[in-house]
Amino acid sequence: MAKFHIKTGDTVMVIAGESKGKSGRIIRMIPKQHRAVVEGLNMVSKHQKPTASNPQGGIAQMEAPIHVSNLMLVDPKTGAPTRVGFKTTDKGQKVRFAKKSGEIIK
Repeated sequence: MAKFHIKTGDTVMVIAGESKGKSGRIIRMIPKQHRAVVEGLNMVSKHQKPTASNPQGGIAQMEAPIHVSNLMLVDPKTGAPTRVGFKTTDKGQKVRFAKKSGEIIK
């Protein structure tokens, strides 16, 4: 299983690609493909057939996955993108922290 510097619920900023500079919250991680779905970013149009739950059908806007290498965690203190480090607390618990401010990430 791959390990990542980000996880579901984190606020991230896109550092490369069409949505560069925009930020949003991670809705879903796709570990096997090393991708994440970010709320409101990388929107694509999807053609949908009429179904019982959606009798109209038509073209729907939805988020497409972004490769995790193009995402950077947003520092909770400064609001700027930052790298992520790992350290153990005095209680022996492994936590993530922002390299820029040293702030522990919840």
